Amino acid sequence: MDKIASQPVAWCGIDVSAQQLVVALQRGDRAVQHRTFPNRSVGHQALIRWLARNTGTVRVCLEATGLYSLDLALSVHAVPGIELAVLNPKAVCRFAETLRRSKTDPADALVLLDYARRMPWQSWQPPSATALVLRSITRRFAALTKQHTMEVNRLHAAEASKTVPRCVRQDLKQSLRQIECRLQRLQSEARELVARDAELEQRYTLLRSIPGIGESSALQIMGELEVLAPDLDVRQWVAHSGLDPMQHTSGSSVHRAARISRAGNRHLRRVLYMPAVVGVRFDPYLRTFYERLLERHKTKLQAIIAAARKILHAIYGMFRSRSRYDGSKLFPLLQPTAQAA
Repeated sequence: MDKIASQPVAWCGIDVSAQQLVVALQRGDRAVQHRTFPNRSVGHQALIRWLARNTGTVRVCLEATGLYSLDLALSVHAVPGIELAVLNPKAVCRFAETLRRSKTDPADALVLLDYARRMPWQSWQPPSATALVLRSITRRFAALTKQHTMEVNRLHAAEASKTVPRCVRQDLKQSLRQIECRLQRLQSEARELVARDAELEQRYTLLRSIPGIGESSALQIMGELEVLAPDLDVRQWVAHSGLDPMQHTSGSSVHRAARISRAGNRHLRRVLYMPAVVGVRFDPYLRTFYERLLERHKTKLQAIIAAARKILHAIYGMFRSRSRYDGSKLFPLLQPTAQAA
């Protein structure tokens, strides 16, 4: 996946914040240079000019910090002679634990520089403009949904209390109506965006064939998956979601219960949870899989998370084969029980 195969002559780490970019650059065996640039378009161009002074390849590492890093990543990626890696912050944090004692912006930039030098390189692939727009809409939809749930809970508590005046209850109801209108508008915008692209429309139709995935879930899942590099395999999808199991054993005395790593996209994990809850009720194959896990003394939450991971595997296969959901293909050795069927 390397954009340029030549050996790098310089390494760079960039700590991104809302206001500034703290940069550490090392050319060959020379001393590390530190610079600071504003996190605006003019600062991005000044940084690129500074990096372009090198006559060979520069490898640049920065953390994925949402919109604060996206514009910078797009600007840097477009420059010939610069390879860019956009890293998971949790992976960087674990790498940093062996290198630093203090946490400052210059120290973080130096950790990213060391990551560029020492770790296996994977160049960042910029998503399409449509995928970025879809993700922005669906993440805003998710944030408003969370806000709606909070307002519902507040209204429920207000109506159960004699101390809350009528004006507060009316205000909460008005707030709920406004949020519902905004949610409907955002969902319509996302649906229209998908409908204008034949490939996205086909994937949306395939997602809707999975029991438990409705319109809003399908749009949100697409918003998170469409920004991924097209050559990732299913294991990389699972690792990106943070649903990959993590073992913790040592010798005969240390044996902790396995859990998911959570070192991935929390938005994707969240949006897969409810389809898994619904799927284990209405999909006979997924329900049988869920019941088998319970029989093996897994907790209900562990079984639901395993079902969510299976759904992600199903989505990967459906997108590659362009075929609708079929539980018998996802669980070829599993026969659904009479109750589940």
